[in-house]
Amino acid sequence: MDLQQTLRHVGAESLTPMQQEAYARGLRGDSFVLLSPTGSGKTLAYLLPLCERCNAAADALQAVVVVPSRELAAQSEAYFRRMKVPLRSFCCHGGRPAMDEHRKLREIGPQILFATPGRLLDHLGKGNIGPRSVRMLVIDEFDKCLELGFRDEMAQVAAALPHVGQIVLTSATDAADIPAFIRSVAPSAAAGFGRIDFLSQTEAVGRRIRFSVVPSPEKDKLETLARLLSAIGSGQTIVFVAHRESAERVEGYLKKAGFSAEVYHGGMEQEHRERALYKFRSGAAAVLVATDLAARGLDIPEVGAVVHYHLPLDEAAFLHRSGRTARWQALGAVYLIIGPDEAAPPYMPAETTVCDVAGQSIQPAQPAWRPLYIGRGRRDKLSKADIVGFLCKKGGLRADQVGRIDVFARHAYAAVERGCTKALLQAIAGEKIKGMKTLIEEMKR
Repeated sequence: MDLQQTLRHVGAESLTPMQQEAYARGLRGDSFVLLSPTGSGKTLAYLLPLCERCNAAADALQAVVVVPSRELAAQSEAYFRRMKVPLRSFCCHGGRPAMDEHRKLREIGPQILFATPGRLLDHLGKGNIGPRSVRMLVIDEFDKCLELGFRDEMAQVAAALPHVGQIVLTSATDAADIPAFIRSVAPSAAAGFGRIDFLSQTEAVGRRIRFSVVPSPEKDKLETLARLLSAIGSGQTIVFVAHRESAERVEGYLKKAGFSAEVYHGGMEQEHRERALYKFRSGAAAVLVATDLAARGLDIPEVGAVVHYHLPLDEAAFLHRSGRTARWQALGAVYLIIGPDEAAPPYMPAETTVCDVAGQSIQPAQPAWRPLYIGRGRRDKLSKADIVGFLCKKGGLRADQVGRIDVFARHAYAAVERGCTKALLQAIAGEKIKGMKTLIEEMKR
């Protein structure tokens, strides 16, 4: 593997000190715990040595990456694909038929597997995955796996992979029970576990974030939120709430007020969660109203602001939510809306300012992009280049009028410049893409 070329494929110029240390230890085959803040590049840190140690010529599963959520499983595999290394991968998670995954496992024969704990155990139990060839196990965001109650499942996964010689755990927090967890998943290797601790970089992340308290004169903070979002403008903003019902209520209010908002929580169908994230990532929606499900594991690099609509449960939740902005070396802003009966928590940074939006008029910013749904995907040999070419040749667009494109197995999404959507859809009506008839329409929820 050409390291510099791989870094260019994922948009990185060089490895950070944390990634350099993880890379060196990973290449030696060491087992270790990697502790580093949200957004610091842990995925690349564990994937690089994993790819180096996998044998591209061996037609067998060699590495398993366990993650706590469906979105992180799909996102991590998509990131791996961007690396363009000569290894086959597949992603397993709930929310879709296990039989379909079994067929794809046989068809692809992955050398690296990304999976959620429950679905992975399901495939192992049915014999759909051959465990004896697996030599490397990564448990990404293992503290989140613990928080979601997957302790027993992760121990079962480790026990079902008898020949694993290297285990890597990653976390954005220094969980107090790390030693106990290591003993539960790798009792024979616990004494040899190393530790890479870059959590002190949280201070550096904090220096790139502007923290503000926003007073709300009413217990119901909706109007204050609308004024705040108007003051923030067109940048991408995540609004964190405490409950699913609250997320629906806040999103509904914002949409009625004219904001381009999407909702994201664990009670939604997988397809709806996928579309909400695409709209936000592509810039077709400026606001994502979410529960703490969105606080970790999602790759949304250009979030300009985070709003704590409801107070976080504790300092760890505050850090994870706030870590959605100022990712890598970017700058960001964090706002905490405080109602008349609330007080700012004691862990707010000393440099926190007061942002009074009482005089701000409500003026929703409109996104620059519109999202399209395309009813063909990778299984139809459709690529991003095919979609761009079609939209430009048949639809009359310029390349700069086409934004983010995501291609999935059976469908694709494409963002196009807001002002040209109607004319585009008229121009391509009845046209074939790569010789195939398909549905192309503005994305629905």
